[in-house]
Amino acid sequence: MRYRFCIVTLFAFLGSAVAQAPAPDYRNPTFPIEQRVADLLKRMTLEEKVGQLAMSPRRGSFNILDTTGKFNDTTALQALRQMFSPDSKISARDAAILRNAVQRYLKEKTPLGIPALFPGEALHGFMENGSTSFPQALGLASTWDTDLVRQAFTAIADEMASAGDNQAFTPVINLARDPRWGRTEETYGEDPYLSARMGVAAIEGLQGQNFMIDRHHVLATPKHFAAYGQSEGGRNLAPANYSERVLREVFFEAFRAAVVEAQAGSIMAAYNEIDGVPCHVNGWLLNRVLRQEWGFQGYVTSDGEGLQMLVNQHHVAANNADAARMALAAGVDYDL
Repeated sequence: MRYRFCIVTLFAFLGSAVAQAPAPDYRNPTFPIEQRVADLLKRMTLEEKVGQLAMSPRRGSFNILDTTGKFNDTTALQALRQMFSPDSKISARDAAILRNAVQRYLKEKTPLGIPALFPGEALHGFMENGSTSFPQALGLASTWDTDLVRQAFTAIADEMASAGDNQAFTPVINLARDPRWGRTEETYGEDPYLSARMGVAAIEGLQGQNFMIDRHHVLATPKHFAAYGQSEGGRNLAPANYSERVLREVFFEAFRAAVVEAQAGSIMAAYNEIDGVPCHVNGWLLNRVLRQEWGFQGYVTSDGEGLQMLVNQHHVAANNADAARMALAAGVDYDL
């Protein structure tokens, strides 16, 4: 009896000690972000760090914690993949339930509780069922009304956040200066100043006015950096060969404003190459100009299949692993 009493007392003491133990630094919202990040990084395994560099889930096991009973692990994975399809039939409510179930599992059932990034397209409205479709970007640009653009993207951000997304792959602030190029309608036109003003307004609408993005806003991702809109022959993905002076005076201006004025949280690299160097492995572009000169504090995401193109199109990498190594070294932080 005395032995059992001692064991019970010991466990009661340990439970009390655990309950009173302070939370790790990375979970303390009163600490500086740099301190929290440093604390979290030293607790992460190599696999966990790599897992933060790409969209998830990719393969293998998948778990959710759905309190509504709408999805299980299998149906959730199928639905999550379907949401990226143009013919998806998943409602906005179900999309929110699904993403919440993923986040709940990650935050409550994994050792470190790191939530996921859920990105989405939002060129002129959130690209999912039940969302509002606003005029195309080129149509918005023709209004010359930055307040209107800011209001539109504020509404877009709220719809995205309500569905559980937290990053928007927009705005497109490339300059459209060749009518043969097939993505002109996605841009705000040919003028650096107008594109910069519209881009800043869109980013402010998406992210809000505070550094800490609230539940009604999402992270903006201006794209595609850089000189993507006036490539050789008007062909998509073709090289863009311009002098540094032209790049800085014309093609960089909207991105500089997006970083310096609007404090964009992410930037997407461009498919094209500049002076023979693909943007996804251009350290001068992503590190010296973007980070050192403009003070960019966010993260650079690749464009879809952008790293694979280093192997198959640009022929600067021997394989996908080589492409990943080169892109990380050059300044790409996240692989779409």
